[in-house]
Amino acid sequence: MIRKFFFPFIFYLFINQSYAEETIMIMKLKNGDVIIELFDTIAPNHVKRFKQLSKEKKYDGVVFHRVIDGFMAQTGDVQFGNSNSPNFDLKRAGTGGSEYPDLKAEFSDIPHDRGALSMARSSDPDSANSQFFICFKSAPHLDRQYTVFGKVIQGMEFVDLIKRGEGSNGAVSKPDTIISLTIK
Repeated sequence: MIRKFFFPFIFYLFINQSYAEETIMIMKLKNGDVIIELFDTIAPNHVKRFKQLSKEKKYDGVVFHRVIDGFMAQTGDVQFGNSNSPNFDLKRAGTGGSEYPDLKAEFSDIPHDRGALSMARSSDPDSANSQFFICFKSAPHLDRQYTVFGKVIQGMEFVDLIKRGEGSNGAVSKPDTIISLTIK
């Protein structure tokens, strides 16, 4: 009788643990590790793209090209913003994306609170590709306008230490980079 319940229970725990690990990411920054939880049931296509680019190591070395104090830190331009790539061009960082097609919007009621991970895009709601940002503070004006696909669950103090940009657009000279971004 115990075997009848024990093995299915162990199998259930194993599957749940494997699933949980697939939704947790570690973003290594110069000051420490940032642990991110992904919302794969809320924004499945955005999460899939984020994980795909991470597995391909496309985010490793990418700069935080736009950082506005009290608002957000933007990164993820794998085309022009990767400091490890021969195509790196800080002046063009923020204008590129990945080789994959743009994503359709997956807007939700999840707010842009402190630590929210959201996909950047142009004025076209269906233009998100690889760039993303992390909110320093609540930004309710972005709610239901941008796709929130995760949140920082540990290490926000390291996000707070990302070098800030200047001017109203937050352009950063000598920007900080993502050292690595991996699935836990």
